[in-house]
Amino acid sequence: QVQLVDSGGGLVQAGGSLRLSCAASGRTFSSYAMSWFRQAPGKEREFVAAISWGGGRTYYADSVKGRFTISRDNIKSTVYLQMNSLKPEDTAIYFCAACASTMYGSRRQNDYDYWGQGTQVTVSS
Repeated sequence: QVQLVDSGGGLVQAGGSLRLSCAASGRTFSSYAMSWFRQAPGKEREFVAAISWGGGRTYYADSVKGRFTISRDNIKSTVYLQMNSLKPEDTAIYFCAACASTMYGSRRQNDYDYWGQGTQVTVSS
């Protein structure tokens, strides 16, 4: 079992930065690929970024590539999302998620086993 608690959201001006954190319970954190998804009001939840079990591979949605960086600390059982050059279109609730079925995670939300409660990111223009 894994419990995820995500945090770090807030209100920021366009062009600014935020760093999200997702803290996982248990000692099996390194066996899960980790990802971030987001959901804007009235829209479907969409994939943002993923990182492999050991952190050696990352991949991103095209919309955030070059601006966001996902990382993980398996000692602290925490995954991060550093968000730079934020745009109003980034406004959404951000969710961290854990996937045990593949080393590299997935872009499909149904592949994930555990989810955080979400943290709100609002980017003003």
